[in-house]
Amino acid sequence: MKNEEKPHPPKASEEKHQVDRKQFLKSYAGPYFSDLKKVKPVRPFVLLADLSRKRIVRDYLFILLGSAIVAAAYAFFFAPYSIVPGGVYGITIVLNAVSKGWFAAFPDGLPIGSMALCFNIPLWLLAYRFLGHHYGLKTVVTFAATAFFTDFYTMLRGESMLVHNDPLLAAIYGGAILGLGVSLIFKAKGTSAGTDVLAKIVSRYAHNNVGVNITLFDSAVVLLGLIALRSWEVPLYSWIAIFVYGKVVDIIMEGVRTEKAVLITTDKPNELRDAILFTMKRGGTFLEGKGLYSGDVKHLIYTVIPKTQVGTLREVVNQVDPHAFLTILPAYEVLGKGYRDLQKTIAEEKD
Repeated sequence: MKNEEKPHPPKASEEKHQVDRKQFLKSYAGPYFSDLKKVKPVRPFVLLADLSRKRIVRDYLFILLGSAIVAAAYAFFFAPYSIVPGGVYGITIVLNAVSKGWFAAFPDGLPIGSMALCFNIPLWLLAYRFLGHHYGLKTVVTFAATAFFTDFYTMLRGESMLVHNDPLLAAIYGGAILGLGVSLIFKAKGTSAGTDVLAKIVSRYAHNNVGVNITLFDSAVVLLGLIALRSWEVPLYSWIAIFVYGKVVDIIMEGVRTEKAVLITTDKPNELRDAILFTMKRGGTFLEGKGLYSGDVKHLIYTVIPKTQVGTLREVVNQVDPHAFLTILPAYEVLGKGYRDLQKTIAEEKD
């Protein structure tokens, strides 16, 4: 009788690799999770056990507070003047304006929040189907809370207007308040379903830019307001509100950028290093490269400086090497020695 060959047990390193991969996939909560996890679908409401209780409470408090603030922008500033900020709530504000007097049960028009909920539920199902579990419990809480607060505020407001006879002021303050609320939701890693779902799905299959698609969808909603309400004031005030909203989100999420990243290509690296170190009291890094045309070795200095030192740096570079090539870029976030501590920042994100 022949001896049957027994299969070799997997190596310890392979087992450890599989365990590490499973733990990574279990704990990772980023937007590309669905592209990494191909073995089996992930339930939409997972990962809470992997977060600290403090983090969970903080995130959902931020989501509820952000939703309440977003709803205030819709109910108190946008809806009274039929300002259409794009997205699902832009559509429902238009529907609310045109449906006044249509139904006996809703003499003031179809409720904005409830109508938005009717749009967001199927959009959330599409998001979960095509974009993965990133659209999970936080998304549901966000659009449900925003719908509730919007209709609640609208009921409290009644026929009165917070800003009287000044749609421009309503557009500016409404955009700023909307940006504040959305930023709180983003900081809690939450999102609402909204028309950005359609933009991302189209981008995935059409292979184009998501931002372009979002702009196109929002512009289409604004034009819908123009056609339905037959007023050129609608798109004009709406675009002001959208602009202010975008700027506020950028400032809150990225901060007021005061640092600049600098790349200097120079033939006098040592002299310029001494000038930056001892004159400006800044550190940096030497890099080496080759000229694209000449093929000669090039010396580069990379450093990060406060915005207030940009003028001084220009003068220093000009004095040391007038033929240097200087590139100054905005630094969106600077982590490390001399700036925000990297480990502390990561720990705060996990808490």
